[in-house]
Amino acid sequence: PFFPVEMKVKYVPPKEDVLRVLVAADPDTQDYLWTIALTIGRMSEINRLTWQDVNLEQRYIILFTRKKKGGHQTPRKVPMPDKLYEILSNRYRNRDKRIPWVFWHRFWSQKMKDWVVGPYKERKRIMRALCKKAGVRYFRYHALRHFGASILEQANVPVGSIQRILGHESRTTTEIYLHSIGDS
Repeated sequence: PFFPVEMKVKYVPPKEDVLRVLVAADPDTQDYLWTIALTIGRMSEINRLTWQDVNLEQRYIILFTRKKKGGHQTPRKVPMPDKLYEILSNRYRNRDKRIPWVFWHRFWSQKMKDWVVGPYKERKRIMRALCKKAGVRYFRYHALRHFGASILEQANVPVGSIQRILGHESRTTTEIYLHSIGDS
């Protein structure tokens, strides 16, 4: 017999709370949060995003996920709305041409005993601090994914299109995903 599982209602922050958190963030973090929300990407996908994956001319980005069978990196093409185009164009103009990542940082490597430049691995503490600063209920980066999916659903985007943008193999997964956020 299966063990009992407690199903929780997924918390999807209201639009006002997401915007309050965005306003509370510094400009670099705002770019990061907008990129997650507008691509409906996973934090790990945005952390790995390189300039080679960004096509400003044709307004799309390629996100790579490891959520497919076998754990191989699987690409998906995500359209770039105007706001994301504005953000990425600005970052591209002001980038350090020696650094391939869209979002990166300089950090002390315990292993190398030196300062290293590289992509973010995780940024968990930021959301807790931003939610507190904005005076809203705490939510994680993944809630931005649900938030973005709910906006697409409210705009009557077909489930198949939402499925492709989210990178789900199964339409059922997308329907469960949308059902879990209800009328948020």
